[in-house]
Amino acid sequence: MHLARAIHFDESDRNVFHSPARTGEWCISGGFEFSNWGEGDLVGKARQAFANGWLGLETYGRVTFVAVTQIEPSEYDALCQSLAQHFVQVYNAPSVEAALPVAQEELAQMAELCADHSPNIVLTVARSLTDAGVREEFRFIEPSDAGLEQFAIHGSLDDDHGHSH
Repeated sequence: MHLARAIHFDESDRNVFHSPARTGEWCISGGFEFSNWGEGDLVGKARQAFANGWLGLETYGRVTFVAVTQIEPSEYDALCQSLAQHFVQVYNAPSVEAALPVAQEELAQMAELCADHSPNIVLTVARSLTDAGVREEFRFIEPSDAGLEQFAIHGSLDDDHGHSH
């Protein structure tokens, strides 16, 4: 099973996003954050997060690039739980149980997006507001196209960098 982790090529995400994601955290598109937005919301750093940001599932910060990586089912399940918890804390979902199907759906969409791509493929997202709501388009970049050889190690880092869950 594949999902995607935040990667950084340079420091730009620190400057363009109000809250940048941490390198290596699992990400989803996170378009749900923008479901009620209108043009008036799309200013400054918020506009950048809307236009090109993936959502990190630890910091809930944003990142421009994510790389496809294998994920273990147990880790995937833990992400579903923590995202459901986020929906309770931030979006006033009534309970983790009630929020879990929504969280699972968000992660399933991301896993589906990554499913057909080999590890280290880089993804970008481009969002626009249309009359029908938020439109998301995804691009896949081969590692060789982006000069990513030096980033290929991200896929094999074991996940115990001493951060607590």
